[in-house]
Amino acid sequence: MEAVIFDMDGVIFDSEALVMEAWAEVAARHQMEHIEDACRDCLGTNAAVSKEIFLKYYGQDFPYDLYKKEMAVLFHERAAGGKLKQKPGIRELLLFLREQGIKTAVASSTRRELVCRELEEGGLLHLFDQVICGDMVKRSKPEPDIYLKACEALGVEPEQAYAIEDSYNGIRSAHRAGMKPIMVPDLAGPTKEMELLADRILPSLLEVKDMLEKEFAR
Repeated sequence: MEAVIFDMDGVIFDSEALVMEAWAEVAARHQMEHIEDACRDCLGTNAAVSKEIFLKYYGQDFPYDLYKKEMAVLFHERAAGGKLKQKPGIRELLLFLREQGIKTAVASSTRRELVCRELEEGGLLHLFDQVICGDMVKRSKPEPDIYLKACEALGVEPEQAYAIEDSYNGIRSAHRAGMKPIMVPDLAGPTKEMELLADRILPSLLEVKDMLEKEFAR
């Protein structure tokens, strides 16, 4: 194995729960129903696809951009300046991979400016060789574009890379790219489909580190 590529939200940072919390507050202000369902359908998708999903739920005249700004203000108040909580084991896993000479990248549907800022504020940016984001590819997860671009940037073949994901769309994307997806569930639990598509389903990044330690020891 030559590389490990990470999704960011829900894998590196405990950010998806915070987004859900912020959207719930916006929904309460504006009497929006089914916000948790809408947010779950957006997991792993880029900004354009997320907007389409919200318009399907709430109608084509729904003021998505305005309400999303309200949500973003709440989110950044709680996440900016390094306050965004990291997933247990992420730093240990990244340091282990660096020691082993394994290449690393981020493949996040979030826009690059925000991804790099959050990684920098969290003290993790220097531990990644490449950062590939949703505004750098045409098609969102579950299409394979972002993972194919990340593998190309690292100079590795997809079959020689693990992808660590929490969302269904992320696992679908990595599988379609020909990689070995590892699901570490966050807001969405594993399903029969995920059991078929994922190479492994593990409860935490520390379990991923243990698995890779055993693999590299062979």
